[in-house]
Amino acid sequence: MSMARITRVGVKKKGVIRRKRLFRRGGRVGKRGLSGKSPAFNNGYNLGFDKGHAEGYRHGRYDGEAGSGWKDGVEGMIDRLIPGFEVLPEVSAEEVLAAGVEAMRGRFLHLLTPEELGGRILQALDSRSPFSVVRLGDGELLTLAQGSVLSIQQVKEQGPFLSYAGVDVPDYDARDRLVESIRLATAVGIPKLRVRNYQPLAFDVFRAHGIDYNRLLLTDSLINYYLYQSGFLKRITEGRRVLVIGNLAEKLGEVLRGGGMHVVGTISPVNGVADVPRVLEESASYEFDLAFVAAGIAAVILSQRIATDLGRVAVDFGHLANSMIKGEAPFK
Repeated sequence: MSMARITRVGVKKKGVIRRKRLFRRGGRVGKRGLSGKSPAFNNGYNLGFDKGHAEGYRHGRYDGEAGSGWKDGVEGMIDRLIPGFEVLPEVSAEEVLAAGVEAMRGRFLHLLTPEELGGRILQALDSRSPFSVVRLGDGELLTLAQGSVLSIQQVKEQGPFLSYAGVDVPDYDARDRLVESIRLATAVGIPKLRVRNYQPLAFDVFRAHGIDYNRLLLTDSLINYYLYQSGFLKRITEGRRVLVIGNLAEKLGEVLRGGGMHVVGTISPVNGVADVPRVLEESASYEFDLAFVAAGIAAVILSQRIATDLGRVAVDFGHLANSMIKGEAPFK
């Protein structure tokens, strides 16, 4: 899977699932007609399909263009920026954006690559120095936004999954503990996607809580997958004692042991952010070099505190655990 594919997978996943469900219902649907129907029926079906497709395309391309998000968004902004009685012929919006992005190169903020971060993790392991990798997704960012960037009602509406991720809104204590963990973590993953509740919200909450992101060691929030893809997951675990933490810890531990990893123990379950003190105390009872933590929003706090309090290396493992257990990402 390419890095671009990994970046887009979260956005596309729901659409893929819906398409799969659609094709499971009522036979094959599309230009080929319906299975089990007569040739005459399918001929009429195909004619109607072609006509409807053409009409829909015309409506979307012309009739609906003025009200589309694209027109109101990028194209509309370009129109507003071009002076009156001037046009920019035969230049696409993509070309304008590319030129504008290139002009902003001096303001780019570098995110650590898998090679850069993986090298730092290896160095910390070799020197037995504390090191934590935490990642901020929409769940963590919405938790941080409570009462600062967004109202509690907005957070509840936009994050109905937060309870599953370990935070029952409103939970200002969880918010404040996340802020502290971000400040103390060694490396912080932020979303690269410039869509609502991802990268823009990250910088909004940094500003709201007085976090100077220029002083943070930043990487991509999908760095767990990138470390796996680049082979660093195997490199950082060779010869190391690994502790696995999270609700799927036992299953993940089996997978990792099957790949030859020295898993010294598993801690499960992790009952949300409120369970962090107990899990941290149990972690202290193990002799380990590296911890993989897949525990929802609590993983940020746990990873940081395993490094800060116990002096170990900890990585926020996230949904890579699910992918490995399902066999989608076999240990390599």
